Amino acid sequence: MRINVIEDDKVFNKLIEHTLKLNPDYEVQSYFNGKDFIRNLNDNPDVVTLDLGLPDFTGNEILKKIKRFNPEIDVIVISGQDDISTAVQLLKEGAYDYITKDENIKDRLLHSIQNIRKNKNLKNEISQLKSEISNKYQYKNAIIGDSPAIKEVFALIDKAIKVPNINVSVYGETGTGKELIAKTIHYNSPRKDSPFIAVNMGAIPKELIESELFGHEKGAFTGAITSKKGKFEEADGGTVFLDEIGEMDFNLQVKLLRVLQEREITRVGGNAVIKINTRIITATNKDLAEEVRAGNFREDLYYRLLGLPIHLPPLKDRRNDTLLLTQHFIAAFCKENGLEKLELTPAAKKKILSHRFPGNVRELKAVVELGAVMTNSNIIDQEHIIFNSTQSEEDLFNEEMTLKEFTERIIRHYLKKYNNNVLLVADKLDMGKSTIYNLLKKDKEG
Repeated sequence: MRINVIEDDKVFNKLIEHTLKLNPDYEVQSYFNGKDFIRNLNDNPDVVTLDLGLPDFTGNEILKKIKRFNPEIDVIVISGQDDISTAVQLLKEGAYDYITKDENIKDRLLHSIQNIRKNKNLKNEISQLKSEISNKYQYKNAIIGDSPAIKEVFALIDKAIKVPNINVSVYGETGTGKELIAKTIHYNSPRKDSPFIAVNMGAIPKELIESELFGHEKGAFTGAITSKKGKFEEADGGTVFLDEIGEMDFNLQVKLLRVLQEREITRVGGNAVIKINTRIITATNKDLAEEVRAGNFREDLYYRLLGLPIHLPPLKDRRNDTLLLTQHFIAAFCKENGLEKLELTPAAKKKILSHRFPGNVRELKAVVELGAVMTNSNIIDQEHIIFNSTQSEEDLFNEEMTLKEFTERIIRHYLKKYNNNVLLVADKLDMGKSTIYNLLKKDKEG
């Protein structure tokens, strides 16, 4: 840390300089008047200790010049008088601390500078974390894919990033990465330095959701022992992500509509109107237009939230991306767990591509990571690819197959269920044994 000492008393100047230089991490430069210090202000010190009684400038004048030059420079005012009103005024104008020249000055000064150093370290860590988060959510790093469907999503993300005040609605099946899209938009937009606050509308009891979103005042209800900010206040300048918006209580929808229209909230139990500046991104796996028609969702709120709609395609419509995602998940899992590089066999790739992944990207990630654990070599083969999800009847009939193909799939399902007991399967399906034997013969030859 670079520290400048401004003190006209030569003895006291050297005392402070000597005290600070005892710490090898502190680079200290001393001045005996304000003029010399101001001439070298471009050196941009981290901390300035400032005597109020300089011969050429008042301490107040120097403080203002420092803060105009760089508000991040911390100023510790040192005075021979214990004047509370002066101290309060200087602290209001940006001084970090006010210390009097007494027998405790060494300890107080070192303690104050130590606190400044801790705060600067924390700010640096936060700045670094923000930088890492922004890099993590650069969408071409965060969202893996090269299919036409995902390229359309990229184009819409670009538009959402460039227009930071438009609301965004993300629709997609479970496991397609809706929150990832919301974070990617936020951390690449001009709002990235303000908070991203996620709220799962389906996970909070409806009697608490209003307080969670809008905050409450002390005594607003039983248990409200203090006032509390809501998510919209916490996200001021940033983004509120309302996940599973289709689960929102109908009565609360009216209050959210007012927030969107007026850009202001009132805490539960309060009267004060609080202006907000937040972007809203919503996500759902429901068809909200259908929910409107069914009377479960307000039409006016639907259009307010719609903004820029982004539809996330299911993984079955992104077949070109499946192996790209698989390789990405394998590499990330190996890196996180200190494993050697793993390779997929052609048979394992074929098995992955043959699955429809009703759990989408989330299911693929789980399957791939399990495969990486199950193998005892640097190869992931087809037996290591284990699917725990079961196809529903709806999934089955979504596929286009001939009647013969449907029949064969049903027979194979029953054979697996009843351990290849042909007689029992024939009885269960009310069909001839020869049909089943012919299928088994075909599978054996194939």
